[in-house]
Amino acid sequence: MRHTLPLAPQFYVTAPQPCPYLPRRMERKLFTALQGDTAETLNDSLSKQGFRRSQNVLYRPACADCTACLSARIRVADFQPTRSQRKAQNRNSDLKRQASSPWATEEQYTLFRRYLDSRHADGGMADMDIFEFAAMIEETPVRSRVVEYTADPADGGRHRPLVAVCLTDILDDGLSMVYSFYEPERTKRSVGTHVILDHVEIAREAGLPYVYLGYWVPGSPKMGYKANFSALEIYKNDRWQDIGAPEDHQAETHPLSVAPIAEQVARIHLPDSRPTRD
Repeated sequence: MRHTLPLAPQFYVTAPQPCPYLPRRMERKLFTALQGDTAETLNDSLSKQGFRRSQNVLYRPACADCTACLSARIRVADFQPTRSQRKAQNRNSDLKRQASSPWATEEQYTLFRRYLDSRHADGGMADMDIFEFAAMIEETPVRSRVVEYTADPADGGRHRPLVAVCLTDILDDGLSMVYSFYEPERTKRSVGTHVILDHVEIAREAGLPYVYLGYWVPGSPKMGYKANFSALEIYKNDRWQDIGAPEDHQAETHPLSVAPIAEQVARIHLPDSRPTRD
């Protein structure tokens, strides 16, 4: 019996819109649908090539004027926390982690709203309602988990308040931190750093070599923190490489660093989609 698998993914480009990371820049994204029986294989393959997942879509920046958004991942075997990161772990030692299937709750959304209002009030997610939030969490065609972090009750009660959440994909070579948010009042405790460090430990325990952090953007204060993690690799010039000195990547903001869209698509390696036989 012959089973016909889906045709090769089709890639599209979004219309330009203001860049959320660099001033006076416009962003556009190259994207493809993530669906069907090959969704996990495609997610695994394109994540290794700088793509990120958003619900049922895989995307990668394909801006006309720069290539500053560089996918970043931590090499788990070589990672060593810095002194300040160890302090962050100690400051958040009261947190307990629980991973579950991707299911949105009102408590998550309430925390999400506090996080956005405090840190990203003018961002693209600022107007997201609870239904859109639920779609972000629950619409996933791949292996995903919601990782929640709760703190000790302040009033001696039984309910442990939710203080951090991360939507995490499980790839064949690592964990991809799709989106995370946390209690703004715990910013001084570096709870966001703690969530990343904890994902490194989860990956280590699972025997997975990488933790994918999303995009590191040279020159962007919002994304600069990712360069503080050791054993960090970036996807640049179609290959993963050690980040080295962050200042060495400023040329990626130059218009001449951009390849035509057709060339970018031609260089994408797709997983085997040939028909299979029983």
